[in-house]
Amino acid sequence: MSKRQELAKHLGTLHELSEIMGAMKNLALMESHKLTRFLSTQRRVVATIESAATDFFTFYPELMVHPSEAESVYLVIGSERGFCGDFNEALLDAAWTQVRERHVHTPLLITVGHKLAAKVVGDERVIASIEGPNVVEEVQPVLIHLMDTLNGLHARSESFSPLTLTVLFNRADETGIHLQAFQPFRQFGRGAGRFSHPPLLNMPPRSFLASLIDQYLFAVLHEVFYSSLMAENRRRFQHMDNAIQRMEREASDLARRRNVLRQEEITEEIEVIMLSAEALRRQP
Repeated sequence: MSKRQELAKHLGTLHELSEIMGAMKNLALMESHKLTRFLSTQRRVVATIESAATDFFTFYPELMVHPSEAESVYLVIGSERGFCGDFNEALLDAAWTQVRERHVHTPLLITVGHKLAAKVVGDERVIASIEGPNVVEEVQPVLIHLMDTLNGLHARSESFSPLTLTVLFNRADETGIHLQAFQPFRQFGRGAGRFSHPPLLNMPPRSFLASLIDQYLFAVLHEVFYSSLMAENRRRFQHMDNAIQRMEREASDLARRRNVLRQEEITEEIEVIMLSAEALRRQP
């Protein structure tokens, strides 16, 4: 195989890869648009539950659990698939920074996403690794698995205090992608109450609080997972776009080199023909 043929083969491979990455880029863009609608709706749900929680704790402040009484669990939401840059590495760096700053000696980590879990294999601080969602429709099954894991962890706990869940995830917003530590249980009770009379409850306040926390956690984790999945798809879109641009530049360079080699081959063929014609004319 000549050098020009090798370049042509490499050029064909680049075109095929570019088409595959283009398809992945389009899928990431479509998923981001879909997640925008889901995320907007879920944020309204979370805001409604937080408002109800504020009203509840205004009249039942004795039921507020102090953070020091709760056991800390760190939930780190990574990616199930790759091609999203340092998405998972940055999360782990942020998680260990949180642990050091809070002086947690025996942190409990739950990781979400195959790519993230692969980076902490064998680490005794990781108590569970859960498969992450690839698309928005897979978020709820993942959350059900996560809630079962948290309930099992609480059941095995030696104390009866609730778990304080610190969630670390890549958040997508109008200013771009950044890291944010989210601590759902510590958000309750912030702000002044809006009503002068306590809410009418159809169950004991402690039972209501248990249901409220479950509903809040499930709703806010939907929002967190949607946000993380959107950030992942935006990062994948950017990663694919950069890769496609690099391949297009490389393909353009290969095409120029192939054309130069073809011109050289044509020149050599013309020289051979001319030499052959000259030799024929010199024959007697």
